[in-house]
Amino acid sequence: MKKFTRISIGIIILLFLFFYRIIFDSLPETSFWLSEDMMVTRRILKIVCSSWILIEFIKILKNRLLDRFNIETENNLRYRKLHTQVNLLEKVIVFIIVVITIGLVLISVESIREIGVGVFASAGVVGIIVGLSAQKIVGAVLAGIQIAITQPFRIDDAVVVEGEWGWIEEVNLTYVVIRIWDKRRLVLPSSYFLEKPFQNWTRTTADIMGTVFIYTDYNVPLEELRQEMTRLLESSEYWDGKVNVIQVTDAKENYMELRLLVSSNSSPNAWELRVFIREKMIEFLQKNYPNSFAKTRIIMENKKDEFE
Repeated sequence: MKKFTRISIGIIILLFLFFYRIIFDSLPETSFWLSEDMMVTRRILKIVCSSWILIEFIKILKNRLLDRFNIETENNLRYRKLHTQVNLLEKVIVFIIVVITIGLVLISVESIREIGVGVFASAGVVGIIVGLSAQKIVGAVLAGIQIAITQPFRIDDAVVVEGEWGWIEEVNLTYVVIRIWDKRRLVLPSSYFLEKPFQNWTRTTADIMGTVFIYTDYNVPLEELRQEMTRLLESSEYWDGKVNVIQVTDAKENYMELRLLVSSNSSPNAWELRVFIREKMIEFLQKNYPNSFAKTRIIMENKKDEFE
């Protein structure tokens, strides 16, 4: 509703500017309102107001479109892809409109145009410095456009970046906001994701496997552990019924390394499932096989005969 109000205000202002001359021509003593300076101001306001209405109209179209595709549902890969593309496309279009508007405003004012030409003609060194300073900004903008096209990630993708696990919350033209699992926000430039590696856990599907490591003594009965884990998984709402594996992945002098593989339909559910399985399997070992945890053995030999 607020968007429509803004557009309505913008249209009223624009209509007033279009009929400006007619309104003041019909009034006496309007020389000031029809002066050259006021005409220049009128042109600038018409350009700015037109751009404002166009930007608000684009935002309304974007919101109407995205409201039809809810990314809160499961298996929402196509919806998240659409949200990412539309949001970035809107930012690119708005950026272009703003740049064009600024250019038209500068062209509309003769004095500013002449001053600008004189400054750039006599300050080539300054122009070079400004150009070099703007390289990172331009690079970030181009990176944002490339992300919109190639889509290495989408809104609400689960990612691991800079050692932090979270979800893509915002994809802007020059930066990306990641919502960390503990509600912190990690903000990175768009160019980061084109220059450095990162993990995307939901690139093609939300399904994901989780790993739990348990270290036990060699006397632990593996088949009984497998039966218990199957029972636990079947009782859990987080398991998707696909992966249920216990493997001995390493054998040291003091312990065995057991890797428990489970699967879930999303990364948050996989986290909950891993925590559940880890706690319950440790509890199972404590109650039924308390001597099966990893231990250090020391063998004491009688050395008395060596001294006789």
